[in-house]
Amino acid sequence: MVATAQRFSEIYPDVEVVWQKRSLQEFADFSVEKLAESFDLVVIDHPFVGYAARHRIFIPLDEKLDADFLADQDRNSVGGSHRSYFYDGRQWALAIDAAAPVSSWRADLLEKAGVSVPETWDAILVLARRGLVAFPSVPVDSLMNFYMLCCALGEGPFVGEDAFGDAETGVEALVTLRELVSLCSPEILHWNPIATYEAMTARDDVAYCPFAFGYSNYARPGYARKTLEFGDLCHILGAEHARTTLGGTGLAISAACRNHEAAFRYARYVASADCQKTLYVQDGGQPAHRSAWADAEANRMTNSFFRNTLPAIDRAYLRPRYCGYIECQDRAGAAVHHFLCEGGNPRAVVEKLRRFFEQSKLKGR
Repeated sequence: MVATAQRFSEIYPDVEVVWQKRSLQEFADFSVEKLAESFDLVVIDHPFVGYAARHRIFIPLDEKLDADFLADQDRNSVGGSHRSYFYDGRQWALAIDAAAPVSSWRADLLEKAGVSVPETWDAILVLARRGLVAFPSVPVDSLMNFYMLCCALGEGPFVGEDAFGDAETGVEALVTLRELVSLCSPEILHWNPIATYEAMTARDDVAYCPFAFGYSNYARPGYARKTLEFGDLCHILGAEHARTTLGGTGLAISAACRNHEAAFRYARYVASADCQKTLYVQDGGQPAHRSAWADAEANRMTNSFFRNTLPAIDRAYLRPRYCGYIECQDRAGAAVHHFLCEGGNPRAVVEKLRRFFEQSKLKGR
């Protein structure tokens, strides 16, 4: 984003865009309402759009962006990235980054161990028993992993008015996830995706990560001590391929912004195909425009990260976005994480998650 701001200011010298960054945890937790009070442009996560729409924190982008441009964004969306910011009949942000949990590995360590990339859940367990597996398991990532297993069991979370439909789905997902966690180092319960990739590239004891939000940087030669390879998910619990949870980011314009023309011009520039598949990806970005994921040069720079992980993102599960969901996600993530750490009655955990969901729906009305 710093690189796009610099180039935009070179093209339009009368406009200066200055970015301030926040941590990955702040990105998930910090109030977008407070950010929008201080900044004209905000990078957001799509589960916030229900709250943002209710409180009119951002300017609906369809007010000034023409229909042809928005239609092109939709046609060229990586998975549901563009549509994830469409809520209550309005477009609240432009997708500028696309992500979902994918698999990754150290090819040198797998070769040393005499094993290939796992293709099934049982193969992951075998590798985990050898101490070669790690994956992010802080509360929010634990919840995303739980969602993934619910989808694999055929019961996507938050279907209709209920949290999981069949409670047995949630119970089996929790038990399955805790078994894998128990075979890995307790460190992972404190790792987010970046910490996981740092461990995989800086150390030589973690060979495989079955699911973590992908970061193309770690597939780029020279970025870290060792380069990771990335790919699709394996077969999990009978599912042909695991269906993980959509992430990514969107660029929104604060309702308090005074220079609408410059803000809309910049947002359109960043989300355009020309920027996304050239400057954006060249400077470490992970674009949301499909043309970048098919681009030969983008794949050359990232050891085919984009080409190899695209199927996983195309089928990724879209989380709820209603006003009130974020509180449910925070509470549910803590409950799942506590179960993974301490054990307990999985049925009681599922009931707790159901209660969080119902309470959050009531608050969001």
